[in-house]
Amino acid sequence: MRKIVIAPDSFKETLSAQAVAHIIAQAFRSQLPDVELVEIPVADGGEGTLDALIDSSNGSRHQCTVHGPLGEPVNATWGLMGDGITAVIEMAAASGLALVPAAQRNPLITSSKGTGQLIRAALDAGARRFILAIGGSATNDGGAGMMRALGVQFLNEQGQALPAGGASLAHLANIDLSLLDPRLAECQFEVACDVDNPLTGENGASSIFGPQKGATPEMVQTLDAALARFAQVIREQVGRDVEMIAGAGAAGGMGAAALAFFNSQLRRGIDIVLDAAKLADQLQDADLVITGEGRLDGQTIFGKTPIGVAQLAKQFNLPVIAIGGCLREDVDIVHEYGIDAVFDCVHKAMPLEEALAGASDNLYRVARNVAAIVAMQRRLV
Repeated sequence: MRKIVIAPDSFKETLSAQAVAHIIAQAFRSQLPDVELVEIPVADGGEGTLDALIDSSNGSRHQCTVHGPLGEPVNATWGLMGDGITAVIEMAAASGLALVPAAQRNPLITSSKGTGQLIRAALDAGARRFILAIGGSATNDGGAGMMRALGVQFLNEQGQALPAGGASLAHLANIDLSLLDPRLAECQFEVACDVDNPLTGENGASSIFGPQKGATPEMVQTLDAALARFAQVIREQVGRDVEMIAGAGAAGGMGAAALAFFNSQLRRGIDIVLDAAKLADQLQDADLVITGEGRLDGQTIFGKTPIGVAQLAKQFNLPVIAIGGCLREDVDIVHEYGIDAVFDCVHKAMPLEEALAGASDNLYRVARNVAAIVAMQRRLV
């Protein structure tokens, strides 16, 4: 045992991916002081993607005041990776659901304009390659708000600009690209998209994700019809048929906007992050991989960090251990996807608040015990 790669996601609401990796490394160092420990915090395209990519590339963070989902000013962060040309934009930072109090959530009117403003700020800083993480959105506007911030005009039959929000797209008659930022033609976008929903229909953006953003059944119908109109006008005037493409419905239809207006491709968020972090390079001479996230369960297999890490590790025939804040009863399915063993941090029944407060200590304890097992196994060989 010479080298262990530690590549976890964050434990949501408690520990960042960087903190999780560091705590696990400390615990392993206490039992295996002579082993090289490589910490690579990662993410799956949602919360924490910016931090994982900026930290792994020695990049920089930048602040920008933008329009929040309801038009209020929001101080949001975007990142520039160490290469100086790749920007990391987290939609959630500017247009995220967490920015809207539950009582005010209304996808008929929420806008993704702030995300477009972050992109414009990155363009001003010289970025020409973009990683756009679109998890956690509060919007259902098809990315129209984002495109408005970049110069696109969405007009009704009278030539008037449509108001913000998804509902107004029902009245879309013309898409004016004459003022679209010309720098976008030089840019390449990778869109972190972990769902395969189309833009419209029973599996579309409005039907599947609208309710969690505050949509009533009546709102869902209104929004779905509006996005269908949006897709029709894009098809007729932009020449791109995005309505039924897998992933077009991600982030309230922002996937569709990226396909229609950017030079872009939709990819699994974890694949984008692992490529950017160059995890494969570190795995080539590793002996063991440790990964994890806040909860390990049956949903983990759907593009989440531990499975992405495990699948890459198996290309090098490496054993993989996953540590979770907690485990669900359906967790055993992860063993079919490359994770050899799972451990949880909660060592006794306790209230959620207590578990969250003790996350660091609990993680260190379980990681130390896992490391002790590895150390014993090494002595037995």
